Parts: sequence; C-alpha cells; structure tokens
Amino acid sequence: MSVLLTDVLVWDPTRASGMTGPTDVLVVDDTITAIGETARASAPVGARTIDGGGHHVVVPGLVNAHFHSPANHLKGAFRSRPLEAFMLYESPADPALRPTPREAYLRTMLGALEMLRTGTTSVQDDAFLMPTPEPEVIDAVMQAYADSGIRATVALDQPELPDTDKLPFLGGLDGLAPAVASALRAPAPAAASELLDAYDHLVGTWHGAAGGRLSAAVSISAPQRVSPEYWGALDDLSRTHDLPVFAHVLETRTQRALSVPGTGQDRFAGRSLVRYADDLGLLNDRVNVIHAVWVDDDDLDRIAAAGAVVAHNPVSNLRLGSGVMPFRAMRDRGIPVALGVDEAICDDTVNTWGVVKQAGLVHNVAGLDPEDWPTPAEVLDALWEGGAAAMRRTGRIGRVAVGAQADLAVLDLYAPAFTPFNDLRGQLVYCESGGSVRATIVAGAVVAEDGRVVSVDEAALLAEARELHAARRPALERTWAEADALLPAVDAVVRRAARTDVGMNRWIG
Repeated sequence: MSVLLTDVLVWDPTRASGMTGPTDVLVVDDTITAIGETARASAPVGARTIDGGGHHVVVPGLVNAHFHSPANHLKGAFRSRPLEAFMLYESPADPALRPTPREAYLRTMLGALEMLRTGTTSVQDDAFLMPTPEPEVIDAVMQAYADSGIRATVALDQPELPDTDKLPFLGGLDGLAPAVASALRAPAPAAASELLDAYDHLVGTWHGAAGGRLSAAVSISAPQRVSPEYWGALDDLSRTHDLPVFAHVLETRTQRALSVPGTGQDRFAGRSLVRYADDLGLLNDRVNVIHAVWVDDDDLDRIAAAGAVVAHNPVSNLRLGSGVMPFRAMRDRGIPVALGVDEAICDDTVNTWGVVKQAGLVHNVAGLDPEDWPTPAEVLDALWEGGAAAMRRTGRIGRVAVGAQADLAVLDLYAPAFTPFNDLRGQLVYCESGGSVRATIVAGAVVAEDGRVVSVDEAALLAEARELHAARRPALERTWAEADALLPAVDAVVRRAARTDVGMNRWIG
C-alpha cells in the first residue's frame, strides 16, 4: 500500500507562510517516507497517485483529543443546561437503554464518519457504556473504529461512586422526596472490580489492534466520581502499558465548590480537585486534565510540574455554560493544550474545525491585553502537537514529516474558505469548516475523499442508524421524564454553587 501526492503544498510550521512547495509526498504502508524531489522517483510500482495541481495543501490529520461516542445519536436533543443537570439526561443508567452490540457499533460509526469526512484522523473516545461496559459492547465500539479506518484511543468512562459523593451541598438530603433522595444515594451501576475486568478485556483484546491504529486508555471520569483505590488501580494499568489517563477536572463552578469547607465533601479537605489528585500522587504526565476551567494559579503550577496535558473543549464549555478556560496562563507555563469536541450532545456536531475556530475566538473576551489573545499558530499547535501529546504520540502524529505516521488531510486552496487566499494559518483557524477537505488519509490508507467516506458503506450505515434510533425514541423519552424529577434537586446544588465564593470567576458578562 502506497500513495504518492504530487504537486502539493505541505504544512511546515517553521515557515512564515506555514507551508512549502509545490512538491511531492510519498507514503509507503503507514509512514511518510519521502518529501521532495526523491518522492516521485522512489514511489513503488502501482502506487496510487493523487495530483494536488499546485493548489492542494497537505496538513496533519486533525486530532480530536476528547470525545464521548455514546451520545452520537443525541445531537441537538437538549436545551443548554449546566453540566450537573445536563448529565441527568445524557447518560441514564436505565437497563432499558442498555445498547445492543449493533447499536453501539452504529452510534460509534456516526461520529467516525463525520470526523473522517472533515479531516479528523485521530480521536480519544472516553466512552461511557451505561449501565455497564460489557465485553461485547466494548468489542462493537472498537470494531466500528477498526472498520471506519480512523485512529482511536478508547477508555471506559464509568463512575464508581454515588451522586451523594460527587456533589456539594446535598447534606442529609433533608426535604427531598424519598424517591429523589434514594436515586441520589443509589450506588454506581458497576463496582470497581467489574470495571477492572472490563479494562482487562479492552486492553488484552484491543490495545495495539488494527496495526497499532487502535489503542486503550483509562478513565477515572472525574476525581470526585471514583475512590482513590480505583483511581490507583487504573494508574497502575496506565503505567504498565503507557496509556493516557482521562480525568474531567474542574469543568464547572460546582466542581470548584467541592473545595470550599462546609459543602459536605470533607474528603477533599478544602483542596481543589487538582491538589487532591497531586496529593494522592496521581497527577503525572500520562494524565489528560480535561476542561480545567475553574483552576487557579496553584492548580496550573501543579499541572505544569506534573507534565500533564490539558484537553480544551471550548464549544462544550459554552454550550453548558461552564466558563472560559485560562488559555494564556497555561501557555505561559508551557502546559500542552489539546483540543476536543467533547461529545455530539454538547457540541452538536463531531467536526473538529468548529472547536478550532472557537478556540481562536472565545479567549478574546477574557479581558486580557490583545497581545495575549491566542494566535492562529498557537491554536494549530494545540490541535496538532497538543493532540499528539495527549495521545502519547508526540512526533508520530500531528506532523507532515518523513518518518511520521501518514495521518493526513488534503485541503483545496481553491475552495471558498481559502478564496481569495491570504494567510494559511488564519484561514485554517477562522475560515475552514471541513468543506475544503478533498481526502483524508489514516495510516497510509485513503479513507475519505470528495466529501464521502470510502472505507465503509456510509449510506447504508446512516440508513440503519436512522431506523434503529427512531425505534429507541420512546425509551429515551421515558428516561428524560424520570430525569425531570431529579432536576430541581440538582439545579438547587448548581445555583448554590453559583452563589458560593470560590475565589475566582470564569464566567463573562
């Protein structure tokens, strides 16, 4: 398998223009083997040729560094709410909604198709497979990624503690209806031992599969949602296999309020969730600190010292009203920042370009000197180098370089987003939406071209998904009605957290 890209422009962040060429790029198997005049001469007989015509630019495939595939079927389903209320609706543990393997396959494929069509070649999927991550459902998720051709790192995002251990201000649940209090006290659907067995299956069966395209990660979901013992077991697994650790940390003001004395969560002893993790010895360079909106200077210093990566999800942070992450403070400390869609239910698309644009815009309202606003170069560095760091693949993805993985997107500079052409970096960040992508290449294979995915029968899969999820709608609506009963109690927690002095503000207006 080999692909020869001829007469193309090539992304080069060291150049003022952001690119070199026109030139040629040779891909053999899954690796870029030559760029320049030797590429054409060394191309194997029978190599597929893609002619760039002097106006196509080859960029690294986009890296979606944070994602939750199980909500792919719920785009646009809900009004915007704070995270704690939103989660009542997005991932109910109702056994009636336990996915069949085929359902898990199809909903995973929905996201993979959208990503590949728009040039995303790598994804980190923090999959909440409610109520429990059964081996056959794990297999279905991974098989969808295998069949689609995308590069995927997958973890099991499962809580281990009841809601009463996750939220501040619940106290003794006095005054709540018995059914509501019982629901908030209910144990998590799966115990730690069951979850660790699921990880044994994920890692043993799928880590390194599809020629290394598929890999495992581990997920604590969030520090307040698991015990130190379970977190420690996952950290051991991560260390043994060099796996990323996914941790949602200080996404919301309500989570920041957990560190305020008197909120009913004494295990944090007045510590932020970052300091809590650091004190446990579980903040390290394998950790993806996801969101990190309500962090202070001490938190950022600890993240920087640990060598952890922050996964920034600006569209999700806006959709759920979480706030604006301190991007400049992170960059100033040398903290690698990656970019993520989060999920289709709170981005309402699985198109990484929208995240790129929002990352280039939202921090402009942070009240900083304009010289401290993110530049397009910084946003693209987060997209590619930050994404590679999050996946523990620095130097292997996120670059167009000899020896790097052949994960590439080919964009047409004659498309509307680049016409007239002014500046590559600026137009990539502010103008591109995926419409200019002419080909997506993952591990050397062309998996999408001319606006359609060619690795699978896209039309048939979309038709099947429509039929299946139409049949699921009544069960979904029943669980949403049940969530309505819990909403007032959770809303009261969020509102009290909004009135609590947490020593900072990440909201605007």
